[in-house]
Amino acid sequence: MSESRLKPGVVTGEAYKTLINAAKSGGYALPAVNVTGTNTINAVMEAAAKAESDIIIQLSNSGGQFYAGRGIADGFKAKVLGSVAAAHHVHLLAEHYGICVAMHTDHANRALIPWIEALLDEGEKYYEQYGKPLYSSHMLDLSADPIDFNLSESARILERMTKIDMSLEIELGVTGGEEDGIGSDFEEAADNSKLYTQPEDVLLAYELLNPIGHFSVAASFGNVHGVYKPGNVKLRPEILKNSQALVQRTHSTADNPLHLVFHGGSGSEKTKIHEAVTYGVFKMNIDTDTQFAFSKPVGKFVKENARAFEFQIDPDDGTPYKKLYDPRGYLRVGEEGIVTRLQEACEDLGSKGKSIANG
Repeated sequence: MSESRLKPGVVTGEAYKTLINAAKSGGYALPAVNVTGTNTINAVMEAAAKAESDIIIQLSNSGGQFYAGRGIADGFKAKVLGSVAAAHHVHLLAEHYGICVAMHTDHANRALIPWIEALLDEGEKYYEQYGKPLYSSHMLDLSADPIDFNLSESARILERMTKIDMSLEIELGVTGGEEDGIGSDFEEAADNSKLYTQPEDVLLAYELLNPIGHFSVAASFGNVHGVYKPGNVKLRPEILKNSQALVQRTHSTADNPLHLVFHGGSGSEKTKIHEAVTYGVFKMNIDTDTQFAFSKPVGKFVKENARAFEFQIDPDDGTPYKKLYDPRGYLRVGEEGIVTRLQEACEDLGSKGKSIANG
């Protein structure tokens, strides 16, 4: 076995770095899938196992809240508890799927810094007990703030994370659209300069953060959350190439020194996805497409078995419908939808058949 092979399960610290380097050197990227509960988490792990691909599982703040349950009155507490519970769920089960899983949180803007800090409290406790963090990486998205605040606050958080072998994901430039309350509706103006990160800003981030610890950059190159009409979003992956070249030239690094992230992957042109991966993108976020992949077959199932969702026993012929309205039936159909959609994602990103899990 190659030295780059890893034990199946949640990867953190040096193992997470190995996972990233394997993707970049292998010319592929990993799907990063937003989840909301055990059904979506298990479907993502099943999909990865089927594709023989490693995978990234991530939770937004509202995804964490939903995982904990809407019945918890304290919304902030639910965001924290749900995110912790989901991570424990993956730590317990991931190795049994035989693939490597990185645990991430998604967009945390300025108002959500306390959520990240509360998760770090939990991560430090977990590290003290198990010698590894609860999450592989957290994302701090301060792209709507002045860059000085974005970078200084990112540096402050990264200093804390480095002590427990965690990585930080930051955002430079603004990914259009709205995701779980973060961002705003996309205005269909393809030349919106805010959708394109400046390479000089990426260089600033590298020079400040690289001496502190491990980090990745969600650099905006016209990508947008959600799915929009063709022609309204102009992806410019060459911005990623230029950012890598500026850092490499300035600091005499190896090729593609930055670890780059592609946000808003749903609905993107496949040629642009492939191009972005060649420029050092190791992670592409997918949420909208997997939501639809779950919901469409569930809707079809309900439509085809409509009477089972109206009557326990058919009033005309006495047919019992328990097997049809049992939630496990239609939830499983939704899970299978995610599994199928992620096979396509793994193909698009080149990760299919490239898991580095040992066994």
